[in-house]
Amino acid sequence: MWEAEEIEDEETLEALLEASRSAQGRAALSDALADTLHLLPASTHRLLLLRLRLLRNLLAGDDLNQGTFVLLSGPAAVVSSALSSPSDSSDVARAGLQALGNAALAGEHHRAAVWDALFPGSLLELARVREKGVLDPLCMVIDTCCSGEGGRGRLEELCHEELGLPILVEIVTTAWQVGHDEEWLEWLLFKICVEEQKFETLFVALCSRNDAEHSDGDECKTEFNAKHAYLLGKLSKCLANRPKEVSVSISFALDIFNAQKHAAEIVDFTCRVNSPLPTGHPAIDVLGYSLVLLKDICAWESPPSDTQAPVDSLMQTGLVKHLLTYLRELEPPSMIRKSMARGQGDHQPALGTAKVCPYIGYRRDVVAVIANCLHRSKKVQDEVRHLDGIILLLQQCVVDEENPYLREWGLFAVKNLLEGNEENQKEVSGLKMQEAVITPEIADIGLRVEIDKETGHPKLVNN
Repeated sequence: MWEAEEIEDEETLEALLEASRSAQGRAALSDALADTLHLLPASTHRLLLLRLRLLRNLLAGDDLNQGTFVLLSGPAAVVSSALSSPSDSSDVARAGLQALGNAALAGEHHRAAVWDALFPGSLLELARVREKGVLDPLCMVIDTCCSGEGGRGRLEELCHEELGLPILVEIVTTAWQVGHDEEWLEWLLFKICVEEQKFETLFVALCSRNDAEHSDGDECKTEFNAKHAYLLGKLSKCLANRPKEVSVSISFALDIFNAQKHAAEIVDFTCRVNSPLPTGHPAIDVLGYSLVLLKDICAWESPPSDTQAPVDSLMQTGLVKHLLTYLRELEPPSMIRKSMARGQGDHQPALGTAKVCPYIGYRRDVVAVIANCLHRSKKVQDEVRHLDGIILLLQQCVVDEENPYLREWGLFAVKNLLEGNEENQKEVSGLKMQEAVITPEIADIGLRVEIDKETGHPKLVNN
């Protein structure tokens, strides 16, 4: 059968491909696997593609075929024949990776054989192929090889500064350039950065002097580029979608907080970007995605009493104090600004020195982190009071066109602030009334705006 003319070979392969789609067909075609491997090196492009697809199908959940494939050095044969120049033919590379992925799913022996055939050279070449169709099966193969028994060792190799990190950098670069948005990539990045606590290692490796934004100096820790923003966006999506399947380490939480603080130093808060995340401005996107990550990290339930929750470590490093400072420096929410304008007429206080929200939703994200930190935490409740943050949080209980759901997050923050805390409740009930500016939104929740005669700043008091 395999000595036929090319056109007959193609027709035969098409028929075998169709037959191999079922488990019964794959079992019946087990004898074809060895012949297919043998013919890979001499195949034309079309025949190579068909034979790789046949291998892919034969290796899909068939124990006998998967065992034979490894026994006959199939991973090395596929890599040398199909993946030696992946950029020349992305469809061939995709089929070859799919075949290797199906083989790797069979167990540790198979994963080790696939990894040995690919790492590091072929993985690096494949990661440099800027094609969605290649990137997804590549991430699937890497993620599978880095799972189960033996997976931790291969993951450490993947994070090796000289051998593995260049592969990860190319994967993130490709994903960012082609707009990749598949789960295998997200799982791989989440495993590396969150579960294995390699976030800082990868984040630093993504630094590029050619496209970085920095405030002063050239040190990588103060630079951000689009790849940093892309990575944080993917991690944010994963954490939001799978909060119960993973545990967040203290080191990861602190790394995210450090990234957020660095971004806050770089971002120009005098320029308003009328866009939600992503804005296309790397430093702003790093700022925003790090806040979203902190929001979800701080929403986790506390661990057993003998361990410390990430939120506790964040509190010790000044998270709430930083966030309240950010809020104080911002101009008031749009609802309060309008109320001030109506109440003061031509004598309204100047807000020219106040910072503006760098993206749509920034104020909401800051308030959301604080709200989650406050949840069932008397320590944080008291800290907010000691930092004179009660009135500041009350100001966030308004509708703001620049911050969707600000009112909801503001109310949640105030609820958590007052719940079970008599000192905070007493302070709110004792707020004195001065000349007030009343708005429908604020009146609906039993509050009103007042203008402090000494500072000219707005504040909210209860009716």
